[in-house]
Amino acid sequence: MPVVFRFLSLLPLGLLHVLGAAMGWLAFLASPVYRRRFLANAALAGYRFAAVRAAVGHAGRMVAELPRLWLGAPPPCRLVGTACVEQAYAGGRGIVFLTPHLGCFELSVQAAARRWSAQHGPITVLYRPARQAWLAKVMETARNRPGVQAVPTSLAGVRQMIKALRRGEAVGLLPDQVPPQGQGVWSPVFGRDAYTMTLAARLALQTGAAVVLARCERLPWGRGFVTYFEPLPAPLQAPLERAVQHINQAMEHTIAQCPQQYLWGYGRYKQPRAEAATPSGAAA
Repeated sequence: MPVVFRFLSLLPLGLLHVLGAAMGWLAFLASPVYRRRFLANAALAGYRFAAVRAAVGHAGRMVAELPRLWLGAPPPCRLVGTACVEQAYAGGRGIVFLTPHLGCFELSVQAAARRWSAQHGPITVLYRPARQAWLAKVMETARNRPGVQAVPTSLAGVRQMIKALRRGEAVGLLPDQVPPQGQGVWSPVFGRDAYTMTLAARLALQTGAAVVLARCERLPWGRGFVTYFEPLPAPLQAPLERAVQHINQAMEHTIAQCPQQYLWGYGRYKQPRAEAATPSGAAA
């Protein structure tokens, strides 16, 4: 399988996206559960299928482009809204980059790191190691790209993120990822309660770091990507539940900018898994 990954990483981005789009539609047509969740989540957010049907293919593109992002040459990516990032770095309290499951969220961190890590230090991100040994090895190598430092989803990893922010560096999180039981709170997303991580809010509240919204959109025909940066409209404020709700509202705003590339099939409203809780809340 590593050989296959290496081979796929050498293919043109446009070809990977064509293959990925086919994979996305195959999964949509073959899985009634996935299809129902996709349609239900989009409808809850106020979108008819005709408005977001392109997201079916983009879900497959996300999978197909991973070998290129992890092992291949960096694809072209234009940055928009960099002034707010420069201003946040100048504040000296670090940055919490937040991006939903939209477009090529893997590349948003890589692109930001290529632009700012030489001057401001690496961007620290959390990752959960894969169960398969070969994939875990690939991910460990791939996610530690130049300017990106991947840390495990553990107490030690959270502490590293706090230290990075206190050094004035940046961290990256997907705040619409459903955390394990005990590491989140129930907060509305598109009008329905969803179990939402508290880590992003805790990091910002404790360290005073600036919060910057990011989304990386795919351009047609494999021409590359555009990453957009946007400041949070207002600083997060305690209590924690209020800050978490503020982040969820920001994610709704970001998704509305490009609903055609959001992962509507993601189980955003699922019950959190029972797991030995990492005391990330206490650490932050």
